[in-house]
Amino acid sequence: MVILAVASAALVSLWVIPAAAEPDVAPRKSVTIVIDDFGNDMLGSKEMMELPAPFTAAVMPFLPTTRRDAEWAHRLGHEVLVHMPMEPVRGKKSWLGPGAITTDLSDEEIRRRVMAAVEDVPYAVGMNNHMGSKVTADERVMRVILQVCKEKNLVYLDSRTTAKSVVESVAKELGVRTAENHIFMDSIYSRRHIAKQAAKVKKHLSKHDETVVIGHVGPPGKNTAAVLRQLIPDLQQAARFTPVSELAK
Repeated sequence: MVILAVASAALVSLWVIPAAAEPDVAPRKSVTIVIDDFGNDMLGSKEMMELPAPFTAAVMPFLPTTRRDAEWAHRLGHEVLVHMPMEPVRGKKSWLGPGAITTDLSDEEIRRRVMAAVEDVPYAVGMNNHMGSKVTADERVMRVILQVCKEKNLVYLDSRTTAKSVVESVAKELGVRTAENHIFMDSIYSRRHIAKQAAKVKKHLSKHDETVVIGHVGPPGKNTAAVLRQLIPDLQQAARFTPVSELAK
């Protein structure tokens, strides 16, 4: 009986060792979901907050629900960005909302507006641009904006509304951590288009280690939230949800 017990113990140990030596099978890839335009009680806000995965809430400053939405997202464990309104190449300045950054402002006024925006959005760990195809291509203006980010220890997510963006080069010069958007989910508001963009997200993820996708509350909000809810299980199988602050380099 003793011999059998020893043999049995040895046999158990042979089974245990391989199990303990199993490699880590956690997904190596990362996906970052950013939802823009919080701050004005826009359509889809509630549906986005109820998504079953972490995301980054980009909250516009100086609007009726700016503080509520930033606190709401933070309470649910989501990162918060200042969604800074910036001048586009095309479009009216009046579309941007209060405190917008435009290329005709002095360095001092740009700095004042960015500082005020950072103070207005609680829990912000970074910033990204609302519109901004003109501003993000302007080295002078972006240098002022990114200098504030450096002083406040904020990361900067380039929404990539223009291929002429100078964000990466200026940020590198100043030592500001940055990341950039890869796919807009809902530049067209229809459910059909958003579903097509979801397929692009999965394709991008299959070919790259990092994928950043931006959606919006507002006119497309409920459709985008519904498509993301369907997409999230597939993303969970393929990648780890990564906050912008961790992704930024």
